[in-house]
Amino acid sequence: MKQRQGQHNRLRIIGGEWRRRVLDFAPVPGLRPTPDRVRETLFNWLQPMLPGARCLDLFAGSGALGWEAASRGAGRVVLVDSDRRVTRHLARVREQLGASRVEIIEAPAEVYLRGEPQGFDVVFADPPFDSDLLASVLPLLRAPGWLVPQARVYAEFDARRSLPALDPAWSVLREGRAGHVGYALLALP
Repeated sequence: MKQRQGQHNRLRIIGGEWRRRVLDFAPVPGLRPTPDRVRETLFNWLQPMLPGARCLDLFAGSGALGWEAASRGAGRVVLVDSDRRVTRHLARVREQLGASRVEIIEAPAEVYLRGEPQGFDVVFADPPFDSDLLASVLPLLRAPGWLVPQARVYAEFDARRSLPALDPAWSVLREGRAGHVGYALLALP
């Protein structure tokens, strides 16, 4: 689908400190910010736990989920992406916003998750739809130390496919669909 002139590579923060702020994102083919309607639903689900939360955005891309979490009071947000063009652009946006609570890591999500666990309250996992990366990272998140008790994992996937088969330990707390985007909020016991 072709975007209208002036709409290309832009997203809007929905709530919090940077509400209504329009941000550019890197002009990298295939980046697709989580749609506004889905982000609004997701952050309504997460709102009670966001103030001071430690959030991990594993496939940062446009940064939409990480910026939204930071805007709504997350105490720490880590944006992980494997593309240098993306991470450089995210760093420029961080500087524009003065977002000192946001860290940017250039690494593939699976490599990052094989590192030292850091204990997150919320993890966003919205990899490219044409990949099997969601099925790869969910088991890695189960390793001790990545998720604190009561943590939530947001999974986004192509609605024409289904959520990858989950280990029975995962619980699907909520789920939905908006156009071509399927999404679910997951937790471990």
